[in-house]
Amino acid sequence: MSASQNREIQILPDAAAIAKRASEIFIESAKSAVAANGIFNVALSGGSTPKALNILLAAEPLRSQVPWDKLRIFFGDERHAGPTDPDSNYRMTNETLFSKAPLKPEQIHRIMGEYPDTEKAAKEYEALLKTQFHLQAGQLPRFDLMFLGMGDEGHTLSLFPGTKALQDNGRLVMHNWIGKLYTERVTCTAPVANNSALVVFMVGGAAKAPALKAVLEGPHEPEQLPSQLINPTNGKLLWLLDTAAAGMLAKDTAK
Repeated sequence: MSASQNREIQILPDAAAIAKRASEIFIESAKSAVAANGIFNVALSGGSTPKALNILLAAEPLRSQVPWDKLRIFFGDERHAGPTDPDSNYRMTNETLFSKAPLKPEQIHRIMGEYPDTEKAAKEYEALLKTQFHLQAGQLPRFDLMFLGMGDEGHTLSLFPGTKALQDNGRLVMHNWIGKLYTERVTCTAPVANNSALVVFMVGGAAKAPALKAVLEGPHEPEQLPSQLINPTNGKLLWLLDTAAAGMLAKDTAK
């Protein structure tokens, strides 16, 4: 199956091991990108495992290995919440990474989740991506690394089952109504993720096991399982799983 040709799956003991492996990948990708282009474009994610990753990066022995001044940091999605709200992906990242690392404000590009109008926030972030990556009409930004999580129903970014942002309408960033949560979100679209050089899913916990099996081994039905939309066109896809999340997978899937 073509979707699996650039896909690698690594099964690790627990969430801490996922965070450690992700931190190694972060540093490897950063050094490689800086060597090639003088800059490292990375899109971060919210959640508990990314929080653990951030803590590792901000502390020694890893801190001194990160080329901090060459980083440009973006977010894959954001909740309809301000930067100091407990629900904000930015807040978590700021508390665990930005406030502890030698980064300048202009290196950090957040989504304005506090706007009452999430479409305004989406359009602004799309415009920011076009400016930062010097995009012409129809072009996509290319992240050196994008971190993603997966929900226990198979969503990723803020691409939830049955929502309008699953449709490729040429947008880089969309606002998305999540009916089951009764909230709006702002999210990068699947084509943006799929133009990344490396996409890394970090998935842990037994609650994710059924959806994970469906995403990796089941029929291609991304309307039900939006994580199936993620398949880099000119890059690699890496799944970092803990043993609990991977508990239902066939033995030959992880290879």
